[in-house]
Amino acid sequence: MLSFQNAIDTVRSLASSFGTESVHIDDALGRILAENISADRDYPPFNRCSMDGYAIRKEDFDAGTRNFEVVETIYAGQTSKTTLQKNQCYKIMTGAAVPLSANAVIRREDCLESARKVEIQAEICLTSQNIATKGQDIKESTPVLSIGDICSTPIVSLLATLGKEYVIVNKQPKIAVFTTGDEVVEVGKPVSEVQIRNSNGHLLKALLKERNISPKLYKHVADNKEDFKKAFTEALYYDVIITSGGVSAGDADFLPEVFEELNIKKVFHKTAIKPGKPIWVGKMQNGGTVFALPGNPFSTLVTFRLFVDLFLKLSSGISPITNQKSFHGVRSKLTNLDEFFPVNINEENNCLEPIAINGSGDIRLGLNADAIAHHPAETLTIESGTKLSYYRLK
Repeated sequence: MLSFQNAIDTVRSLASSFGTESVHIDDALGRILAENISADRDYPPFNRCSMDGYAIRKEDFDAGTRNFEVVETIYAGQTSKTTLQKNQCYKIMTGAAVPLSANAVIRREDCLESARKVEIQAEICLTSQNIATKGQDIKESTPVLSIGDICSTPIVSLLATLGKEYVIVNKQPKIAVFTTGDEVVEVGKPVSEVQIRNSNGHLLKALLKERNISPKLYKHVADNKEDFKKAFTEALYYDVIITSGGVSAGDADFLPEVFEELNIKKVFHKTAIKPGKPIWVGKMQNGGTVFALPGNPFSTLVTFRLFVDLFLKLSSGISPITNQKSFHGVRSKLTNLDEFFPVNINEENNCLEPIAINGSGDIRLGLNADAIAHHPAETLTIESGTKLSYYRLK
């Protein structure tokens, strides 16, 4: 049985890229960039007027001129047809290109216009006033985005601005999800008093959806060895298989045996954590990875957050960050295992607060908790104020 840290290190060693692909920017949200992107031109690409007003020559204003002749009106997207002469100006709109013969814009509120004449009432005029000068934001060829950046909504907008209709991103893995158990019934079907609904299937799909992944194959399999083998054979060429249930020590827990018969090589089985001790991890002949998680819903959630999420992040080029906060309370344990327990995050006091639970089978755990906190194996009692690592659930 591996220690928690050894299990984490082993999963890290298994992670590798799933490859890259080109996607349209409308499909890029949440994806990880696999290319560096630089500015295709100066931004702004021209001297851009930042508000409605009048574009003048500053030297005329400095010479004492306050009454100007309006020789042209310039709208956004238009180019000027004239060059300013002494005491002339343009009426100009926000976003329009300021001609090179003008070097300041006086806002409309500081002017009085009548019959193609304008009186400027502003007391100050500065060079480039109310003008975003060409290239002041980004110069052509300047690096803007890097490999590993996550395409957020603002980044998608920026990609469009940079003219990137298609972008190279890390390919999403092809994933199969299997849930197991004769006692498990699909949601929407009748359930007896000794059966439970298949929450794990929807839990795993939701967890994957957080990473913008939809499983290509999803099935519930009864506790029958041949049914197991038939179902898994269909997914042996996938990048990742995730299962829940069937990996403990009961008579119906024969997944490890099935994996061996399918030539799936065990990497490790069981790690010294609570909950989630029975987790099984292996490699398929095609290089794909198998995560067989325990069937208890909270154990499924914990082991996914600790191991599967880590694997998917690293394989996608994301460097996971360890979060830590002070623990407000006291917690004791009797085991020498690394334990994980639900907590709330008190942002105001910047601390973690424990949640009273009825054990790992309490169906309300995910509802009430913001995160799971790590109680290290070597520490029997956590005192208030101790810094703990935690993993967000929301």
